[in-house]
Amino acid sequence: MALVQETGCAYHVCHVSTKESVELIRSAKREGLDVTCETAPHYLVFHDGMLQEDGRFKMNPPIRGEEDRQALIAGILDGTVDMIATDHAPHSAEEKAGGLEKSLNGIVGLETAFPVLYTELVRPGVLTLAQLIDLMHTNPAKRFGIGAPLEEGATADFTVFDLDAEETIQPEHFLSMGKSSPFAGRSVFGTCLLTICGGKIAWQAEGGASR
Repeated sequence: MALVQETGCAYHVCHVSTKESVELIRSAKREGLDVTCETAPHYLVFHDGMLQEDGRFKMNPPIRGEEDRQALIAGILDGTVDMIATDHAPHSAEEKAGGLEKSLNGIVGLETAFPVLYTELVRPGVLTLAQLIDLMHTNPAKRFGIGAPLEEGATADFTVFDLDAEETIQPEHFLSMGKSSPFAGRSVFGTCLLTICGGKIAWQAEGGASR
């Protein structure tokens, strides 16, 4: 942050997980510095009292305390935290078999991010659906100049979810080669039906979007 103040460069902070980091970024934004940041779903859902002796709970930064989790949510609500990303890390089963101490850092998150956040933050009324879409899509697209607008004539890049469909997260069904997820066994709402990328269907559930 001191270097941003000195140089005027743009700075994006990845994997924010502590209350101290949230406050530093909040202060930088108040100063008008060009700083944005992201956190990840697991830091918003878990605290360190929920850790299990299992490699699927091993990531860097680690899961923090409940005060940190609440600070991240407060940061999202006041605009300090701009985005939510997954830090998707598809390790092999062998690499994640060493428990909390010896497993490699990282978990998979692409296939669980939206349903977990929709279930844990939107359905209880912590965030609106529009806010979650901004955090996962609109804000990153603006900051990094990526993606296509959802409008007539633009290249189709979007995903269709059934928000009323409930399912249990089963890593063995992931398309990712990595299966290590702390959300395994959790019931969530928001089933993916269709993904279109670059104007072409990249994936479609059995029965398609008409399901």
